Amino acid sequence: MNMGMMVTINQILDQDTGMIVVGEMGHTPVAALDDDPDALIEQDSSIEAILETRPPVVTVMGHVDHGKTSLLDYIRTTRVASGEAGGITQHIGAYHVETPRGMVTFLDTPGHEAFTAMRARGAKATDIVILVVAADDGVMPQTIEAIHHAKAANVPLVVAINKIDKPDASPERVKMELVAQEVVPEDFGGDTMFVEVSAKSGQGIDKLLESLLLQAEVLELKASKNTPAKGIVIEGRLDKGRGPVATVLIQSGTLKRGDTLLAGSAFGRIRAMLDETGKEIKEAGPSMPVEVLGLADVPNAGEEVVVLNDERKAREIALFRQGKFRDVKLAKQQAAKLANIFDQMAEGNVKVLPLIIKSDVQGSCEALSTSLQKLSTDEVKVNVIHIGVGAVTESDVNLASASKAILIAFNVRAEAGARKLIDSLEVDVHYYSIIYEAVDQVKAALGGLLSPEQKKASSAWLKFVKYLKFLKSAPLRVVMFKTV
Repeated sequence: MNMGMMVTINQILDQDTGMIVVGEMGHTPVAALDDDPDALIEQDSSIEAILETRPPVVTVMGHVDHGKTSLLDYIRTTRVASGEAGGITQHIGAYHVETPRGMVTFLDTPGHEAFTAMRARGAKATDIVILVVAADDGVMPQTIEAIHHAKAANVPLVVAINKIDKPDASPERVKMELVAQEVVPEDFGGDTMFVEVSAKSGQGIDKLLESLLLQAEVLELKASKNTPAKGIVIEGRLDKGRGPVATVLIQSGTLKRGDTLLAGSAFGRIRAMLDETGKEIKEAGPSMPVEVLGLADVPNAGEEVVVLNDERKAREIALFRQGKFRDVKLAKQQAAKLANIFDQMAEGNVKVLPLIIKSDVQGSCEALSTSLQKLSTDEVKVNVIHIGVGAVTESDVNLASASKAILIAFNVRAEAGARKLIDSLEVDVHYYSIIYEAVDQVKAALGGLLSPEQKKASSAWLKFVKYLKFLKSAPLRVVMFKTV
């Protein structure tokens, strides 16, 4: 009470608050490390890591219709081990291919959103980005966006100029347009590899794979195989027949069947591991994507994965994280309800448009929040109750439902579980890729909250502004009147 906090007997205090309470009671608090998997691994493992060269992990990015999917499909169907290509019956979000010079792992992500959502969680899953640009179309808005994302993540680019077999293909024009975006090819004195390819005929695909492995040599990618596995969740889903299934990319160590796995707030003993063809395997090393069965819950994409020797410790950490997540969710919902009550009490007739903003990067969140809050008037107020980075989660949807807020997703999509919740709770969600579109639609929504008098005045003002713009653009005519 003296600390200004109201808690029930079932709520879990955060560590800092708990230490203050223990100190006030005359005891000496000692910080626990139960939520620090890295510390536990150091305690569990005394094995000295032996670093070895590992295969590169590659993400394909680019503008819509420039041939990203076609390129991946061609590589997958021609380069997957003989006899296995036809066995690829399921999409697990990642797969590896064998080349004469070594293995390459591809992350088959649905565009920039997944890439930036993982980066926003502090997880670097990608070593190299293939930027696909159509030779007949050139640099487009999403191409520029992909360049910015790759640079922000400090990931090197390899440019694949696709559709080179088309009659109107102009690779030199593409190069000049990319130079304007500070992506300079090697033959222009830069450090970016450019490869001309055709996903239709297969022209240049071998050279592209060779370029990826050459770039990997420059990066000197290394990882240990003899330590407990660490990795990242690429995808997570609930399978009706098999339960929670997670696609995991191993980043170091070796993951084995029977290992105790901790993935975010999910844990479990690995019951089975499958490769991208659905074939069961016993172990997986660095840069290998695998499907893992045996977790108690479905982990979120981007969550860190670690192997612990002690299943009891894994359970404790998972339950601790679940408790923290639940408390944060409840606190947000309660805060939103209280904020709404106090606003209505204090502002009387002032109408409020509550918003929740999710974006791919923090900068976009802040820019959008500032722009939308500036739309507030004396009669209608924009109230941004929560902003966050990453995909729309179930927590966001619950918060929107509890606070009757509109959910704005900028350059991100909703997770699978969140999409189901959106439908069941009938939450209003809007997706945008341009800030101005979001601002214009919120402005229109605010117009719906205005009184009839305000609407009329607002409409008249807009007509007046349009008239001024028309006068400004119209040619000037001077008319002379002759007086009689």
